[in-house]
Amino acid sequence: MKNRILIIVCLLISTLGMAQDKNKKVVLDVNGKCEMCKMRIEKAALEVPGVKFASWDIPTHQLSLVMDERKTDAMKIKTALVEAGHDTKELKATQEAYDKIHPCCKYREDNTDDSKKHNEG
Repeated sequence: MKNRILIIVCLLISTLGMAQDKNKKVVLDVNGKCEMCKMRIEKAALEVPGVKFASWDIPTHQLSLVMDERKTDAMKIKTALVEAGHDTKELKATQEAYDKIHPCCKYREDNTDDSKKHNEG
């Protein structure tokens, strides 16, 4: 009887341990230029079910994410980003998606940080 209880307790503890390890931190490279890009990139990422946190850094072009691996994966997020018009290292936005972003956000021609321009005007 003690062995059965011990086995049940061990199984319960291991199950709880695995359930707590559902969130994963991921960093992706995403092209963009400005605050408008930042809002668009973060919104696209957060609309993917399972993404809990998204923050894109303009100078480094890095998108920091926290995602539930049971609900999504990095490729689904990258797909959402290219659909919003932003290239990743692995996937490129279609010309049609890229053409829909604001003219000042056209990073393929000039991938500089234009965030100050948006804050001035």
